[in-house]
Amino acid sequence: MRYSLICLECKAEYNSDYPHQTCDKCGKKLTVNCKDKPQFKKSNGEEFWDYEALLPDAKYNHSEIGGTKLIQSHEYGNLHLKLEMENPTGSFKDRGSIVEIAKAKEYGYDAITCASTGNMAYSLCYYANLEGLKAEVFISNDANQSKLKKIRGVGNANIHRVDGDFNKALELAYGSAKKSGFFLSGDYCYREEGQKTLTYEVMDQLPSVTHMLVPVGNATLLTAVFKALNEMKSVGKIKRFPKIIGVQAEKCSPLVKALEQNKNLKYEMPKTKADAIAVGYPIFGEEGLRAIRETGGCGVAVSESEMVNEQKAFSREYGLVAELAGVATLAAVRKLKLGDEDKAIAIISGGNV
Repeated sequence: MRYSLICLECKAEYNSDYPHQTCDKCGKKLTVNCKDKPQFKKSNGEEFWDYEALLPDAKYNHSEIGGTKLIQSHEYGNLHLKLEMENPTGSFKDRGSIVEIAKAKEYGYDAITCASTGNMAYSLCYYANLEGLKAEVFISNDANQSKLKKIRGVGNANIHRVDGDFNKALELAYGSAKKSGFFLSGDYCYREEGQKTLTYEVMDQLPSVTHMLVPVGNATLLTAVFKALNEMKSVGKIKRFPKIIGVQAEKCSPLVKALEQNKNLKYEMPKTKADAIAVGYPIFGEEGLRAIRETGGCGVAVSESEMVNEQKAFSREYGLVAELAGVATLAAVRKLKLGDEDKAIAIISGGNV
C-alpha cells in the first residue's frame, strides 16, 4: 500500500521514507494516509496475509500471526468471540508489532524503544528478535511478573523499571528514543495499521455483525477498528458500520467517563488489576471517542469482580485461559441490551496471565 504520514495535530505531511512515528514539527502522533483505493481480495478471514495489500509497503517476515478463530458463545446465541490469544505471544499486539518492526528494519534501526504494560513489550521484543533488533523497554514497577519473565525470556531487551504508571513510562520512552536514536515503537501509526487486520478478519468471518466489543487501554485497537471499517465502506465491502463498544475497567475508565459526561478526556490514575488496559490517559483517546460516537456505540465499564468471574467462567466453558483485560468484553456483554436480531463480537484480546 502506497502511503504518506499526516500529523493528527498540525497536519504536516511526510513521505513514507520519514523514519519516525511522531511529527518532527510538533511532536504529536501521525496517521497513515493511503494514497490508493483499498484493495481487498476474497478471504474467509483465516489468513492475516490475505490483507497484506492493505498494510504499509514493507518487506514483511510472513510469520504465522492473525487468522484467529471466531467461535460461537456457549451462553448467547447472538454473540461470537474473537480469540486473539491464539497469536504467537498470546495477544492481539502481534498484529501491530510485525508492521512496526518491519518499518524499523527498513529505516535502518538496530534497536527499538517502547513503553508498555506488558503484552506490547513482549510482542515487540519477540518480533524485533526475529529481525535481529535489540529493544529498550520502559515498564512500571507494578507490572505483571509473568509478563516481565516472558519479556526477559526473549533475550534482547534492556528493561527499565518505572516508578509510576504507563503514562509515566511513555514519557520516559519518548525521551529515551530522542536521546538514543532508537525507533520509538508502541501505540503509534504503524501499530494501528497492523491492528486493522482484526477488523478485516471479523467482517469476512461474520459480515452481519452489528456490535463490536473492544477492550480499551490506549484506544489504538479501537481507532484501528474504525479505520478499517471506513476503508471497507469506502469501496462498498460493507454497507453500514457495526456499533463500536469501548470497554474499560471501572478502576481505570477515562474514556467511558468522557462519553457518559460528554466531556474531554481526563487523566485517571489506574487502580485496576486488568493490567493490559490500565492506561490513565489513552494515546488515541480522542480518536477513540469519535469512533464510538460516529458508529452509534457506547462505553461500558466493568468491575474487578465481574472480570474475575468471567475469567473463571471462560476457562470452565471453553478450556482456554484469558487475562482479565481479555474477558472485560464478556463482562460488558451482560450490561448491553442486545436484540434477538443483533450479532455481536467480543474481542478476547489476550491470554497472558
